[in-house]
Amino acid sequence: MRIISGKARGTKLYTLKGENTRPTLDRVKESLFNIIQNRIQDSTFLDLFSGSGAIGLEALSRGAKRAILCDKSKEACEIMRKNTEKTHFENEAIIFNTDFRNLIQDKINEKIDIVFLDPPYETNFAIEATKLIIEQECLNEDSIIIIETDDKQRIIEKINNIDCEIEDIRKYGRAYLIFLKKYRT
Repeated sequence: MRIISGKARGTKLYTLKGENTRPTLDRVKESLFNIIQNRIQDSTFLDLFSGSGAIGLEALSRGAKRAILCDKSKEACEIMRKNTEKTHFENEAIIFNTDFRNLIQDKINEKIDIVFLDPPYETNFAIEATKLIIEQECLNEDSIIIIETDDKQRIIEKINNIDCEIEDIRKYGRAYLIFLKKYRT
Protein backbone atom coordinates (compact mmCIF):
# COMPACT_ATOMS: atom_id res chain seq x y z
CA MET A 1 0.00 0.00 0.00
CA ARG A 2 1.30 3.43 -0.92
CA ILE A 3 0.41 7.10 -1.34
CA ILE A 4 -0.68 7.48 -4.97
CA SER A 5 -0.32 11.21 -5.63
CA GLY A 6 0.68 14.57 -4.19
CA LYS A 7 3.37 15.65 -1.73
CA ALA A 8 3.98 12.16 -0.32
CA ARG A 9 3.56 10.35 -3.65
CA GLY A 10 5.11 6.89 -3.73
CA THR A 11 5.57 6.59 0.03
CA LYS A 12 5.00 2.98 1.06
CA LEU A 13 2.76 2.71 4.09
CA TYR A 14 2.85 0.32 7.00
CA THR A 15 -0.14 -2.02 7.10
CA LEU A 16 -1.90 -3.99 9.79
CA LYS A 17 -1.18 -7.67 10.09
CA GLY A 18 -3.96 -10.22 10.12
CA GLU A 19 -7.42 -10.37 8.60
CA ASN A 20 -9.28 -7.93 10.85
CA THR A 21 -8.84 -5.07 8.39
CA ARG A 22 -9.56 -4.77 4.70
CA PRO A 23 -7.52 -2.00 3.07
CA THR A 24 -9.17 -0.02 0.29
CA LEU A 25 -7.66 -1.28 -2.96
CA ASP A 26 -5.35 1.12 -4.82
CA ARG A 27 -7.64 1.19 -7.86
CA VAL A 28 -10.64 2.09 -5.67
CA LYS A 29 -8.58 4.71 -3.82
CA GLU A 30 -7.34 6.20 -7.09
CA SER A 31 -10.87 6.37 -8.52
CA LEU A 32 -12.21 7.89 -5.29
CA PHE A 33 -9.63 10.66 -5.34
CA ASN A 34 -10.16 11.33 -9.04
CA ILE A 35 -13.86 11.88 -8.29
CA ILE A 36 -13.31 14.21 -5.30
CA GLN A 37 -10.10 15.92 -6.47
CA ASN A 38 -11.74 19.36 -6.83
CA ARG A 39 -13.01 19.23 -3.22
CA ILE A 40 -9.78 18.23 -1.46
CA GLN A 41 -7.70 21.42 -1.45
CA ASP A 42 -7.76 23.01 2.03
CA SER A 43 -10.52 20.64 3.19
CA THR A 44 -10.98 18.95 6.54
CA PHE A 45 -11.16 15.22 5.88
CA LEU A 46 -12.60 12.65 8.31
CA ASP A 47 -11.45 9.05 7.83
CA LEU A 48 -13.52 6.90 10.21
CA PHE A 49 -12.52 3.26 10.64
CA SER A 50 -9.10 4.36 9.37
CA GLY A 51 -7.09 1.17 9.71
CA SER A 52 -3.64 2.23 8.49
CA GLY A 53 -4.81 5.81 7.78
CA ALA A 54 -4.10 5.44 4.05
CA ILE A 55 -7.21 7.30 2.85
CA GLY A 56 -6.79 10.29 5.18
CA LEU A 57 -3.06 10.49 4.42
CA GLU A 58 -3.81 10.38 0.69
CA ALA A 59 -6.14 13.36 1.21
CA LEU A 60 -3.37 15.25 3.02
CA SER A 61 -0.89 14.40 0.29
CA ARG A 62 -3.32 15.89 -2.24
CA GLY A 63 -3.82 19.16 -0.36
CA ALA A 64 -6.31 18.68 2.48
CA LYS A 65 -5.45 20.99 5.38
CA ARG A 66 -6.36 18.45 8.08
CA ALA A 67 -7.24 14.77 8.35
CA ILE A 68 -9.00 13.32 11.35
CA LEU A 69 -8.17 9.62 11.58
CA CYS A 70 -10.14 7.37 13.91
CA ASP A 71 -9.98 3.71 14.75
CA LYS A 72 -10.99 1.72 17.82
CA SER A 73 -7.96 -0.58 17.47
CA LYS A 74 -4.79 0.40 19.35
CA GLU A 75 -2.72 -1.52 16.79
CA ALA A 76 -4.32 0.46 13.95
CA CYS A 77 -3.57 3.74 15.72
CA GLU A 78 0.08 2.74 16.17
CA ILE A 79 0.30 2.00 12.44
CA MET A 80 -1.35 5.37 11.71
CA ARG A 81 1.23 7.15 13.89
CA LYS A 82 4.05 5.44 12.01
CA ASN A 83 2.47 6.34 8.68
CA THR A 84 1.92 9.99 9.62
CA GLU A 85 5.61 10.20 10.58
CA LYS A 86 6.72 8.45 7.41
CA THR A 87 4.67 10.84 5.26
CA HIS A 88 5.62 13.89 7.40
CA PHE A 89 1.97 14.73 8.16
CA GLU A 90 2.27 14.66 11.97
CA ASN A 91 1.00 18.26 12.21
CA GLU A 92 -1.93 17.83 9.81
CA ALA A 93 -3.22 14.43 10.95
CA ILE A 94 -5.12 14.05 14.20
CA ILE A 95 -5.40 10.45 15.40
CA PHE A 96 -8.14 9.25 17.72
CA ASN A 97 -8.08 5.81 19.32
CA THR A 98 -11.78 5.62 20.17
CA ASP A 99 -15.14 4.30 19.07
CA PHE A 100 -16.64 6.25 16.17
CA ARG A 101 -19.69 7.22 18.25
CA ASN A 102 -17.50 8.82 20.91
CA LEU A 103 -15.53 10.71 18.27
CA ILE A 104 -18.60 12.10 16.52
CA GLN A 105 -20.48 13.01 19.69
CA ASP A 106 -17.64 14.38 21.80
CA LYS A 107 -14.42 15.04 19.92
CA ILE A 108 -15.15 16.77 16.62
CA ASN A 109 -15.03 20.52 17.15
CA GLU A 110 -14.89 21.71 13.56
CA LYS A 111 -16.96 21.30 10.41
CA ILE A 112 -15.95 18.43 8.14
CA ASP A 113 -15.82 18.81 4.35
CA ILE A 114 -15.29 15.19 3.31
CA VAL A 115 -16.17 12.08 5.33
CA PHE A 116 -14.94 8.63 4.31
CA LEU A 117 -16.60 5.64 6.00
CA ASP A 118 -15.14 2.18 5.47
CA PRO A 119 -16.31 0.08 8.43
CA PRO A 120 -16.44 -3.71 8.48
CA TYR A 121 -18.85 -4.49 5.64
CA GLU A 122 -21.21 -6.71 7.65
CA THR A 123 -21.99 -4.00 10.24
CA ASN A 124 -24.45 -1.10 10.21
CA PHE A 125 -21.71 1.26 11.40
CA ALA A 126 -21.74 3.31 8.16
CA ILE A 127 -25.44 4.07 8.55
CA GLU A 128 -25.11 4.78 12.27
CA ALA A 129 -22.09 7.06 11.68
CA THR A 130 -23.85 8.94 8.84
CA LYS A 131 -26.90 9.54 10.99
CA LEU A 132 -24.79 10.76 13.94
CA ILE A 133 -22.66 13.04 11.74
CA ILE A 134 -25.77 14.72 10.36
CA GLU A 135 -27.52 14.93 13.76
CA GLN A 136 -24.42 16.41 15.41
CA GLU A 137 -24.19 19.00 12.60
CA CYS A 138 -20.57 18.09 11.81
CA LEU A 139 -20.86 19.02 8.13
CA ASN A 140 -20.57 22.18 6.07
CA GLU A 141 -23.38 22.96 3.64
CA ASP A 142 -21.62 21.36 0.65
CA SER A 143 -19.88 18.49 2.46
CA ILE A 144 -19.98 14.91 1.21
CA ILE A 145 -20.02 11.53 2.91
CA ILE A 146 -18.55 8.55 1.07
CA ILE A 147 -19.39 5.01 2.16
CA GLU A 148 -17.42 2.01 0.95
CA THR A 149 -19.49 -1.18 1.08
CA ASP A 150 -20.06 -4.51 -0.61
CA ASP A 151 -23.84 -4.38 -0.02
CA LYS A 152 -25.16 -1.40 -1.95
CA GLN A 153 -28.83 -2.36 -1.55
CA ARG A 154 -28.69 -2.61 2.26
CA ILE A 155 -27.01 0.80 2.54
CA ILE A 156 -29.46 2.43 0.11
CA GLU A 157 -32.48 1.06 1.98
CA LYS A 158 -31.19 2.37 5.32
CA ILE A 159 -30.08 5.75 3.91
CA ASN A 160 -33.71 6.49 3.05
CA ASN A 161 -34.36 7.06 6.77
CA ILE A 162 -31.60 9.64 7.14
CA ASP A 163 -31.60 13.34 6.21
CA CYS A 164 -29.36 12.90 3.16
CA GLU A 165 -29.49 12.02 -0.51
CA ILE A 166 -27.39 9.86 -2.80
CA GLU A 167 -25.30 11.94 -5.17
CA ASP A 168 -23.49 9.09 -6.97
CA ILE A 169 -22.72 5.37 -6.78
CA ARG A 170 -19.65 3.70 -8.30
CA LYS A 171 -18.80 -0.01 -8.46
CA TYR A 172 -15.27 -1.45 -8.37
CA GLY A 173 -15.23 -5.25 -8.30
CA ARG A 174 -17.23 -6.21 -5.20
CA ALA A 175 -16.81 -2.75 -3.62
CA TYR A 176 -19.20 0.16 -4.04
CA LEU A 177 -18.56 3.80 -3.25
CA ILE A 178 -21.76 5.62 -2.32
CA PHE A 179 -21.55 9.43 -2.29
CA LEU A 180 -24.03 11.25 -0.05
CA LYS A 181 -24.97 14.86 0.61
CA LYS A 182 -27.14 16.08 3.45
CA TYR A 183 -30.40 17.70 2.41
CA ARG A 184 -30.13 21.45 2.26
CA THR A 185 -32.14 23.29 4.85
